[in-house]
Amino acid sequence: MATTQTESTPTTYPTASGGTLASTVPVGAVYAEGSPLHWGASLVEGAVVLDEEVAPNAPWSAVVKEGHILTIVDVGGNQSGDCLLYDADDPEERYSVPDTLAWQGNAYVRTGTVLRSNEGRPLMTVVANEIDRQDTIGGACGKESNTLRYGHHVMFHHGCRENFLAEAGRRGLGVRDIVSNLNWFMNVPVEADGALGIVDGMSAPGRRVAVRAETDVLVMVSNCPQMNNPCNDFNPTPLRMIVVDPQGAGSPASPVAGRLGSATTPKDAA
Repeated sequence: MATTQTESTPTTYPTASGGTLASTVPVGAVYAEGSPLHWGASLVEGAVVLDEEVAPNAPWSAVVKEGHILTIVDVGGNQSGDCLLYDADDPEERYSVPDTLAWQGNAYVRTGTVLRSNEGRPLMTVVANEIDRQDTIGGACGKESNTLRYGHHVMFHHGCRENFLAEAGRRGLGVRDIVSNLNWFMNVPVEADGALGIVDGMSAPGRRVAVRAETDVLVMVSNCPQMNNPCNDFNPTPLRMIVVDPQGAGSPASPVAGRLGSATTPKDAA
């Protein structure tokens, strides 16, 4: 796959701490296999309490404590991270797409969006976001939907639904707990006639989003394995998950931090 750049003018983005981040990474760029990955860093200063890589195609989960901030780094660019949220003490209360969108009166997730539960209560708030908008209406891929859309030759490819089910089982949850989800870094435009599409992403290597927990929240993520549409540039790449305590001082060593400042190449996504 050849590298295509769609723009080269540096773009400046606000950060949660009030400063700015200058980026010369072209928006919507397509990167060849073997291109450097950009591991980034937390969007918010504080003591690092968790720093983990999510491999391509893999599920992940963690409890983010109230007041802590999770930064998700799109390491390879245009990599969709499907996401579910649950009250850590009562998983019956979980992320609700209709409650979130009805409260804000807008179809997109942007900086300032409060991610609400099925009880209407805040679970997390988007405090910083380096792309124009995030999706929460495109849903999650799965074996059944992939087979319907793309044919029986893909029926053995697992999707985000299978990732969610595997991770839910490790957390004592099940099929009934898999509900409508967020899609970090996925581009699902809503047309004037209400039609939806899954098109080339708006992200790029190293772009980030940060969400603050308003209560203790179980965050479950599927690093999307989809290779049949453009949501992952047909080449799934890693995500980096960083949780910080903004009230803490200093940052303990992290397993991913050693990669910062040096380029690494994407893993085999097969």
